[in-house]
Formats: sequence, structure tokens, C-alpha cells
Amino acid sequence: MQAVQFTGHGDRGVVEYGAHPDIDPGRGEVRIEVRASALNHLDIWTRRGLPGVDLAMPHIPGSDAAGVVDAVGPGVSRVAPGDRVAVSAGVHCGDCEFCRAGEFTQCVDYHVVGEHTRGVHAERPVVPAETLVPVPEGVGWETAAAAPLVFQTAWRMLVTRAELRPGESVLVLGASGGVGHAAVQIADYLGATVYATASSDEKLAYAREMGADHTIDYEAENFAERIREQTGKRGVDVVVDHVGAATWQDSLASLARGGRLVTCGATTGPHPETDINRIFWNQLSVIGSTMATPGEVDEVLELVWAGELEPRIRATLPMSEAAEGHRMLEERDGFGKVVLLPDSADA
Repeated sequence: MQAVQFTGHGDRGVVEYGAHPDIDPGRGEVRIEVRASALNHLDIWTRRGLPGVDLAMPHIPGSDAAGVVDAVGPGVSRVAPGDRVAVSAGVHCGDCEFCRAGEFTQCVDYHVVGEHTRGVHAERPVVPAETLVPVPEGVGWETAAAAPLVFQTAWRMLVTRAELRPGESVLVLGASGGVGHAAVQIADYLGATVYATASSDEKLAYAREMGADHTIDYEAENFAERIREQTGKRGVDVVVDHVGAATWQDSLASLARGGRLVTCGATTGPHPETDINRIFWNQLSVIGSTMATPGEVDEVLELVWAGELEPRIRATLPMSEAAEGHRMLEERDGFGKVVLLPDSADA
């Protein structure tokens, strides 16, 4: 099969597209014929190399894909050849104390397809059967591929972890990215007043189209000062921050007393300065969130399949141009997700 792959960590130059040995599904595994896959910032970090993650090379990246079941391994009964499926990349052991309590994303062996193990940016990848979710007829492959990772992440952040309620206010940073544009839509769906940041008039217009009530160009003005101004110095109830070190202090400064900062990532670095005085004096909550449980995935994807929520596609590229997709994410070029199609789809 043909696959996106790299044999060592580095810049975009390490990304290749070429032949990779076919893989047969083992016990509990499924091989899918990919019709579309999608990029995430996670793919950038995996390519560069993550501390403590020792990948077998060559590594196939990618956590998002959708397609048709091609073959199943021993012990698989929940899907069959010909089924339409998408990949929800979180894998848990099912037996530790956290899994037994239903907290699957806190599993002691929790890992993500494409980050810790072989990914899905290939023609016929193999994945654990537990990662597959059904895709209804009528849902486009690009939508099915682009939605799972970012929408489940944003849903758990806002619904489960931050417990966002109707009538509250939320600030979403980086609204043009995958998690950001999903969070804007979900917050609007939940009945919140939505503030969103982005870096251009075009991206801000897209954010408003997705449901943002107020938008801020973070390159033209300090978003914390703007939030205080727009809320009469009160601040917002929830901040969604997946940016990290570059925004952390201003995220805390944007919160109302008793507010909640929820984070799922650190694109600009994991070691920010923290205003501890502000945290305890204003009784703020800093909340971490990772991926989602299978039940949460089902909840949010039902809304996507029904058209209530929609992944915005910034570009569709052949898999052989995956490096260009990496560039688009790194340089913040566009709004929403980058989708990759197998080159054989053009044949």
C-alpha cells in the first residue's frame, strides 16, 4: 500500500509518501480502506518528536480517517467488511481502576493512534476495532474524517470538564484551528455567549459564521484587555486554551471570579508563567482535558452526522502532498481542517 511516513523526526522534509508493506489485522484489529483522512496539530508534534515517545520507524502518522472496513482480525464482531466507519483514535486498556470507573481517557495505558502507535494516513491502515465508530449513509467522507478528534476533544472540554451552562460566556482561543472551530460551534450550541480570537479578518468572519458572538484579532490587540472591556471588567466564565505558554497569563486574566480555564494542549510550549495570586484570589479553576470517552464521542458525532455541527475544511490535498498540509498547519494558513485523500482516489 501507499502511505505517508517518516523514518526520523525533523522538519517537513522528513515527510514522505511511498510504498509500505501491507498489514494484516491481528486479534481485535480491523483494516480499513481509507476514503479520506485529516491532519491535526498532533501530527506536527509527532513528526518533530515527543519526549518519552519512542516510535518504531518508519512511522505512519495520522489520527483521523474514515473509510470502509476491508478485513477484520480474530475476535472482532462489532464491525464487518463493507461497513462505513471513522476512527476515534483513543485506545484504553479497559481493565485498570480508571477504565473500570468509566474514566477511559485517564487509563494508565491510554494512547492515541498515530501519536504513540502506527497511524492512519495510508491507503489501508490497521487499527484496534474499539476505535471505530459507524458513519451513516449520506455523511461525506471528508466530514467523517475531519470531525472525530477535534469535536470529541472540544465536547469533553466544554460539556464534561468545564460544565458549560446556557447563558454563560466562553472565550475560545485560536478559533481558526481544528479544536478551536469545534469549540466555537459547541459553545454556541450549548447556549453560551461566545468570544473568539483569530489572526485575520477572514478568520474572524469564519468564526462569526460558526457561531461566535464577539471576535478579537489577537495580533492587533491584547485579547485579555479586550475581554475585560467587552464584559464591563467582569471577564468570561470559561476560557478554552489549547495554545499554551504564549496565551496562559492573558487567559487567566480573561476569567471572571470563579471562572474555569480548560486546556487540552500547548501548541506554543508547555511551561508558561502562572499568576498564582490571581488563581487563588479569584478562585479560578484550571482544568485539564484529553480526548473523550466512547459515550462522549457518540454524543458529539451524532450532532455532526445530523448537521448540527460541521467540521470546516480549509483544504483537500492528495496524501502525496501531506507535507504541504503540515505547512498549512504550522503557518496557520486557513480556517478549519486539512483533509488528505489517497492518491488512488484520483485514478
